[in-house]
Amino acid sequence: MVHPDQVKAAITLAMPDAQVEVEDLTGGGDHLQVTVISAAFDGLTKVRQHQLVYGALRQELASEAIHALALQTSTPA
Repeated sequence: MVHPDQVKAAITLAMPDAQVEVEDLTGGGDHLQVTVISAAFDGLTKVRQHQLVYGALRQELASEAIHALALQTSTPA
């Protein structure tokens, strides 16, 4: 289990300009919906964008503190 604020902090540490929204889908802290908007994604494929976020959450995913992650990424408008 991980607190949404921890997820946001981990992502913004890796991508300081990121706007991050985290929603706990089940109330258990391990199934999350995360939306990330960052200029770091500019010119990258969706796969590469998601890889950047997964990299930021490597520890949480490896320890299975996050069991399921629904992810949406985009660049600023």
